[in-house]
Amino acid sequence: MLRLMLLRHAKTERDATSGKDRDRRLDPRGRDDAPVMAAWMADNGYRADLALVSTATRAQETWALVAPVMPHCLVESVDELYHAGATELLGIIRDAAATAPRSLLIVAHNPGLHELALTLPARGDKAGLRALINNLPTTGLAVIDFDIEDWTEVSFRTGTLTQFKSPKLLQQPFASDTD
Repeated sequence: MLRLMLLRHAKTERDATSGKDRDRRLDPRGRDDAPVMAAWMADNGYRADLALVSTATRAQETWALVAPVMPHCLVESVDELYHAGATELLGIIRDAAATAPRSLLIVAHNPGLHELALTLPARGDKAGLRALINNLPTTGLAVIDFDIEDWTEVSFRTGTLTQFKSPKLLQQPFASDTD
């Protein structure tokens, strides 16, 4: 089994002082939310062997706040994650076969990350699937498991959504996925 974790960068400032979208930094809420999500991931055993992180400032800052709970994780900054669509993201995931991680974390951006999170699972956590339809919010995490042994085999509608969490969902009381 392989595990893919899709983490959208944390909340950002509206505009960068440089005027470039790529340079936008995390705002105070983003700097608060990322460690909360990291702690939840650690508490629930969601650690990656390899993290692929967009080179955009907001993704790099998000990773910096998540990294302490994954001290043994290899990390690669990947320029192609910035503004990648679902098909491009799928190609990047398949390329992870070269390093053969059992668990892969992608820290990137919408709309591509949200589209990918919607198209990879064929089944899974019903409440999570319903919530994910609306949005992959900032610091949102989709965990998708695949009953395969090689990342080159990952394709649309082959995964199982095992978790979908966001800072807002972490604040809500437990809700059953069978309702």
